[in-house]
Amino acid sequence: MPIGIMVVHRVKPGMRDEARRVWEASMPDGISANPGHLFYSYMFDRKDPNVIRAFQIYTDQEAAQAYLANENYRQYAAAVGPFLAGPPAISMSEVMWSKGLGDAG
Repeated sequence: MPIGIMVVHRVKPGMRDEARRVWEASMPDGISANPGHLFYSYMFDRKDPNVIRAFQIYTDQEAAQAYLANENYRQYAAAVGPFLAGPPAISMSEVMWSKGLGDAG
C-alpha cells in the first residue's frame, strides 16, 4: 500500500533560501532516480517564512524506509542541519486515493 509522508521543517530565521539551495543541490536528482518515490512536492509556507514542507508518496513502507539510507538523502540531511531550528515534524499516512494514483486501497 502506498505511504504518504508529510515533513514540516522549521528553519532558523532567514535561512529558508539557504535550506532550499542545499535541497536543490542533491535531492531532485536522487528523488527522480528513486523508483520508490511515486510523488514528491517541496513547498514553502505562504504565511510563515521559516517553514518548509515536503509531501511524498512512496510505493510502500519499505521504500520509504530504504530512502533514508540513500546517499543523496544522507548528504542532504547532513548539509541542511545547520539551517534548521530543530528536528522536523513528520506524519505518515496510508494513501487510500490520490489523483494520478487512482484507488490505492
